[in-house]
Amino acid sequence: MTNTNNRSAGLVRGALAALALAVAGAAFWLTPAISAEDAVKIPPPAIDEKAAPGSEKAIFAGGCFWGVQGVFQHVKGVSKAVSGYTGGAKDDAVYETVGTGRTGHAESVEITYDPSVVTYGQLLQVYFSVAHNPTQLNYQGPDSGTQYRSTIFAENDAQKKIAQIYIVQLDKAKVFSEPIVTTLETGKTFYPAENYHQDFLTLNPTYPYIVYNDLPKVANLKTLFPALYSEKPVLVLSASN
Repeated sequence: MTNTNNRSAGLVRGALAALALAVAGAAFWLTPAISAEDAVKIPPPAIDEKAAPGSEKAIFAGGCFWGVQGVFQHVKGVSKAVSGYTGGAKDDAVYETVGTGRTGHAESVEITYDPSVVTYGQLLQVYFSVAHNPTQLNYQGPDSGTQYRSTIFAENDAQKKIAQIYIVQLDKAKVFSEPIVTTLETGKTFYPAENYHQDFLTLNPTYPYIVYNDLPKVANLKTLFPALYSEKPVLVLSASN
């Protein structure tokens, strides 16, 4: 009986989530067009980690995780990029709950990468330049709320230092028209999002939100970072297998 109830509850949650996505799509068509953010050409970080073989992780938040995941799935040296939630409690790591903006979570992407191919600093360069707009406080494009904040969840002191120095460097260079509002958070746990959010950009290339807001980001990655661009994305299912 308990299993039946759990399964029914899961189906209800899935249906509600699907409805939320449908409403988001409808809202897109009813909202006046807002151009997708343009990429900004920025210098590489002044300091970076050593390019050594191995496997490391980085967690970035910058608006809807569909586009952030889609960008980093096309970066060479990335073996996995998973959409999820970071900043709040485990029990609150649910799409509908995070969407209230009261959980402390941000929609985020956990990136597993080989620093001998792509360094943490290079990932930051893509993050600031292509993946999102770091000057928007608690919103990205059409999405608003603290769950869409620009945040770097540093895995260790080294990552925190590289990110801190890079933010100061970019602000001094005035590469953006406004100051960077990206925050740094440490000691936070990443929780994977529901399966229907994984690989969303690749699986839904004609979805209006993806077409207007996220596919241009992948195109900008290819244009601005051709040496880092991989035509074939690393999908979550493929990476898991």
